[in-house]
Amino acid sequence: MSQKRTGLLAADLIKLGNLQLVGKLVSEELMLGVHASKRSGMGTEFEQYRHYEPGDDPKRIDWKLFARTDKHLVKESSAESNRQIRFLLDLSGSMNYAENGMSRLEYAKLLIASLAYLGYIQNDQMSLYSLQDGKVNSLASGASTSGKQAFNKILFGLQKTVAAGEWRTENMESGKLRFPEFATKSKEQLVFVTDFLQVGEEWLTLIKSIASPRREIVIFQILGDNEVDFNLTGFFRFRDLETGKEIELQAEAVRDEFKKSSKAYFDMLEEELRIPYVNLVQAKLSDPLGMVLKEFLTRRKG
Repeated sequence: MSQKRTGLLAADLIKLGNLQLVGKLVSEELMLGVHASKRSGMGTEFEQYRHYEPGDDPKRIDWKLFARTDKHLVKESSAESNRQIRFLLDLSGSMNYAENGMSRLEYAKLLIASLAYLGYIQNDQMSLYSLQDGKVNSLASGASTSGKQAFNKILFGLQKTVAAGEWRTENMESGKLRFPEFATKSKEQLVFVTDFLQVGEEWLTLIKSIASPRREIVIFQILGDNEVDFNLTGFFRFRDLETGKEIELQAEAVRDEFKKSSKAYFDMLEEELRIPYVNLVQAKLSDPLGMVLKEFLTRRKG
């Protein structure tokens, strides 16, 4: 029997049709699940809630939250953050892959909205970019801003995203970086949300080119359950969402080879990305967002 996973499911959150609300709900779920007094988070500090303890000033109790949860919770203060966070969203065609009514792109939007809300409450400097057709495009207009302004810009950018085409590598030459957008000397955290499915090693080449002591890279790889487990049965027509090529196969006939090849690929990725300043977090479309984020934050904290 599989272990029951608790938390807000992306399939339910997407029905809300409100990325701002989703970000708030997932972040509150995450904060209420953290009971340790030590701060953790996307940046160096993370504003969180903890249970009221004798000696605390009652004025610090969040009474609005008490009305909803019936719990006496104290909001810990955080210093203003100078952390620069850039979100990178893969908009190649394979991000349109969907299972049970939830596409990879939709899950990615919910994930970024939740992370951006965390950045909002700790006043991080944030910006949003897409990777599509071999180009880096700004989705949040203007320079990097912080707080509510940055959060709203990111939400607006996410709402207008459309995934299509391939990630071409014309801007990469012999593995050397040719994207001026990544030439910054400022210290930053780069959050890359993608399926990390490659034709060759284009995504690996990009990541290895931009990793540096001043840039921490977090890669959220979003996969479908069937892309990992391949529990399909029967005859299917499989379509490449980037090239449009199709092939008809019986699932049972290719299951063993598919599982063997996919395991080899995921093992290779984990091995290749065991490099300084790079963190790989793998998530399936059925995974609750809070669970994915909590696992990541706990790993960083440890």
